[in-house]
Amino acid sequence: MHVILDWDGTVTVDDTLIVALREFGDWQVYLDAAAALRRGEITLHEEIRRDAESIRAPIGEVVDWLVENLELRPGFHELAEAQKPTIVSSNFRQLIEPILAREGLELEVRANSVAWEPEGWRATFRNGDACGTCGEPCKRADLPTNGEIVYVGDGYSDRCAARAADRIFARDGLARYLDEQGVSFEPFDDLYDVLQALP
Repeated sequence: MHVILDWDGTVTVDDTLIVALREFGDWQVYLDAAAALRRGEITLHEEIRRDAESIRAPIGEVVDWLVENLELRPGFHELAEAQKPTIVSSNFRQLIEPILAREGLELEVRANSVAWEPEGWRATFRNGDACGTCGEPCKRADLPTNGEIVYVGDGYSDRCAARAADRIFARDGLARYLDEQGVSFEPFDDLYDVLQALP
């Protein structure tokens, strides 16, 4: 059994990149890009690229602030120790791995990368090929190809990958989407809910 955990809004209480944008970036860029994504005018990668470019602070400064302020969802430690999940995220490993280090956890992270440039952060995407199912690069490409897959997520970036899983735990936007699509899932509030439901 492979337990796949989304990061933002699933492991974390708040979306890491959105929190960083609010503190260090251009909030209007985020609002405009999120609206364009909802209207289907841009891909998720394009939204993330625009968001990242609005942050000009050095990555280390942002990471220090996140390490000081980012809150994780209850039950994450216990789930991590019991199941050794893989983190699959559309966010940047440079923002995820320092939080795991803060928590004293070593988990596999499959995520995008970011580099600092004076005119704004530059995103490099892990998956560049369009998915045969959803038509854009997505997290489905990061799922294991054998064994039972348990997917735990909350948002837009989880839609396609979750539908490839054998068992789905969902909350927030992902739960609403799956409900609309008639796809069965198990709701969760915190990660203790997931831990208790798994063998």
